[in-house]
Amino acid sequence: MRVIGVSGLPGSGKALVSDIASENGAMIVVMGDIIREEAKKRGESTKETADNLRKEHGQYIVAELTIERIQKIIDDGFDSLIIVDGIRSPYEVDLFKQNFDDFLIVSIFANPQIRFERIKSRKREDDTIDYDVFIKRDQQELGWGIGDVISLSDKIIINESDLESYEKKIMKFLEEIDQ
Repeated sequence: MRVIGVSGLPGSGKALVSDIASENGAMIVVMGDIIREEAKKRGESTKETADNLRKEHGQYIVAELTIERIQKIIDDGFDSLIIVDGIRSPYEVDLFKQNFDDFLIVSIFANPQIRFERIKSRKREDDTIDYDVFIKRDQQELGWGIGDVISLSDKIIINESDLESYEKKIMKFLEEIDQ
């Protein structure tokens, strides 16, 4: 059993890593889903909930809740690859490394214009079609330390070309970590 963290700014292509890994037997835990689930319970927007959870329980509550979820998955007998989608700070990386042997980070990179076009087309609840709002979201995530996570990653995959090429890069990465 191995736990791998996936990081990258919104629209970079993190979800496809998870999708392909899932098709190959991995369990996926999306940190953003934990926030979205809590937002639904609270009747708040995801941004409000993300901010409120951090104010109420500390800056790294989402990572802590994610680790709890992964521990339960392991305790229930799952013993294959687990992908954590959405790591955003170096401290979160440290928490995962403290809890899981051989934890590593893969980051997905794409330039802002490409990511903005992807976000406009995916139409997720917390997405925007306003470029200024998109940039503010990037700045917020960079403020949480995602740039440090990306720069210190064990592997960086560039996702700026066609889908087929990106899928091949993901498959190659998954094969490499399976050895």
